[in-house]
Amino acid sequence: MSLVTLLPFIVLIGAMFLMTRSAKKKQQQAAQMRNEMQPGSGVRTIGGMYATVKEVNEDTVLLDAGPGVDLLFAKNAIGAVLTDDEYNRIVHGIEHDLKSDIIPDDASSLTETDGSDADASAASDDKPIDLGKKDADDDAADEPAEAKADDAEPKKTDGESDAK
Repeated sequence: MSLVTLLPFIVLIGAMFLMTRSAKKKQQQAAQMRNEMQPGSGVRTIGGMYATVKEVNEDTVLLDAGPGVDLLFAKNAIGAVLTDDEYNRIVHGIEHDLKSDIIPDDASSLTETDGSDADASAASDDKPIDLGKKDADDDAADEPAEAKADDAEPKKTDGESDAK
């Protein structure tokens, strides 16, 4: 046998090895995350339910899903252990101070100047900018659109239509 005939098999075996290694690493990370759970941690189950860990056993986790609602889950059913900020934001709607997290969508924060220049630029920003094309007949552009439509063709009434 030549090396050319064995090359596809070698590549296939190498790809399988890399995929199983990656999957094994993900499983180890998930197991480590589940083993680090402590009472009071916020979690999301693989089914999408959010709860607080009440008690951690060898293979099970007791979750507090609400007042008087305790649920027993297998450890493998825990999809993610959440940070306190993330859990409070999702479950209770409590936002932490987002002022520090806001990134401006323009460069205004980079170009801020003193008040005198800001007042002049604010006055010019109040006037809308017309980006439409101008026709050669500028006089007609000043007339309202309804007047143009009335001049072009009279409106039909009493159920008349253009259909033939």
